[in-house]
Amino acid sequence: MRPRAFWALTLVVCLIPLIVPVAVQAQGDYLDVYVVHVKPEKVADFEALARKIADANRRNNGDHWMALETVYGEGETYSFISNRQDYAEIDKASDAFMAALNKAFGSDSSQKMLHEWESCLSDSRTELRRRRWDLSRKAPDPASYAKFVGESRVLRTTAVHVRPGHVTEFEDLMKELKAAGEQNPNAHPLLVSQVIEGGRGTTFYLTALRTGLGGFDNNPTTKEILGEEGYKKFQHVSAEIVESTQSAIFRFSAEFSNPPQEILAAAPDFWNPKPVVAHKAKPTPPPVQPAAEKTKEQ
Repeated sequence: MRPRAFWALTLVVCLIPLIVPVAVQAQGDYLDVYVVHVKPEKVADFEALARKIADANRRNNGDHWMALETVYGEGETYSFISNRQDYAEIDKASDAFMAALNKAFGSDSSQKMLHEWESCLSDSRTELRRRRWDLSRKAPDPASYAKFVGESRVLRTTAVHVRPGHVTEFEDLMKELKAAGEQNPNAHPLLVSQVIEGGRGTTFYLTALRTGLGGFDNNPTTKEILGEEGYKKFQHVSAEIVESTQSAIFRFSAEFSNPPQEILAAAPDFWNPKPVVAHKAKPTPPPVQPAAEKTKEQ
C-alpha cells in the first residue's frame, strides 16, 4: 500500500553485502514500511478510507500489506508493512496498487481519495528495512514463516539507534545474544531488520510476534538468557554503542490489510473481513397528513 506514490517503507545502504541462504530469501529480503500519524479528529475518516483502499486491492489483485494499530506507543499511529524481494518489486507493487484503485473507483475518484487520505495525516514516513536473518533468533524456516505471521495478532518492536562507528560492535553483540537465545528452550523468536532507506543514522528493529498480549508474559529476560557475566558485558557494550531505543506494541488489523495469500491461508477467519458495501440512501417517504386535513380536502 502506498498513498504517497502511493507508498514505500527505513538506514543508509550497508557497505558490506549480506550473504543470505537462498532458502531464507524466499521469505523476502526487505520490509517496505509506511508509518502514519493521524490527526485525532480525522481518525474515523482515515479508517473509512483505509477500509475502502484495502478492499479495492483485495478485489482487484492489487498490492499486499499488513496493517498495524498502536496498542502502546504514539497515539493515532498506524503502520503498513509489505514484504519485498528487491527494489524492482517496489515499482511493481506501486503499479498494482494504483491499478486496483483505478479499477475500483476510477482515476479521478482514486486521486481524490488519496488527497483525502493525506488531509487526515499530521505526518508520515517511509522506510525500507533489510531483514537481518544473520542476527535474528529462532527465525522460522520458509515453510512455517507464513503460518507464524498469519497466526500472530500482536507485535512488539524496539528501534535501536546505534552510535556512528559502532555498527560492527552492535552486530557482534546481537550474534552473541542470538547464539545464547537459541540454546534457551524458553526463548521466543526475535526478528531483526536494519533500515537502509529513509532513516537517519543507523537503526535496527528488534521485533517479536505473539498470538496475544499474554504471549509477552513470563518470557526469559536478557539476563537469564546470557547469564550473569554475559549480561554484565551486554550492559557495558550497550551503554557505549547504543544512542537510544524506542519500543511499541502494535495490534494487527485485518480490515486495513491485504496480506499475501500464504499468510491469509494461515488464518482465513481473521484475515478475511467482510467486504466494504456501499449503502444506498433510502428514499425519504412523503409527509403524512393529519387526519383532519385529509377530511377537509375531501
